[in-house]
Amino acid sequence: MLEEKGKILRQIKDLKESDPFSDPAHVNDNAAIDTDAREQIGHDTIEAQVKDLQRRLVDIDLALRKIEKGVYGICEKCRQYIPLARLELIPEARYCVECEKKLRK
Repeated sequence: MLEEKGKILRQIKDLKESDPFSDPAHVNDNAAIDTDAREQIGHDTIEAQVKDLQRRLVDIDLALRKIEKGVYGICEKCRQYIPLARLELIPEARYCVECEKKLRK
């Protein structure tokens, strides 16, 4: 998970650097309307991706704290063990599959 956390932090940094709005010259740029629209869409897309990655970071940090406390792999809702196959796929999983389904309804 620590490796994944580092990877996500690098992705966030790269995304923020590629954001067209991160360029200080953008404020003074008098680009055509279609260019502005593309830049806005690019910015919005990057912001959404960064938010998703930041949510994963929160979940990873929570999972790391659970490991320290010895409660990793236990569903936060039903208190049953989360199947190993699920944890292998999503190490930061907070819920078993059944509880996750109920929460998403």
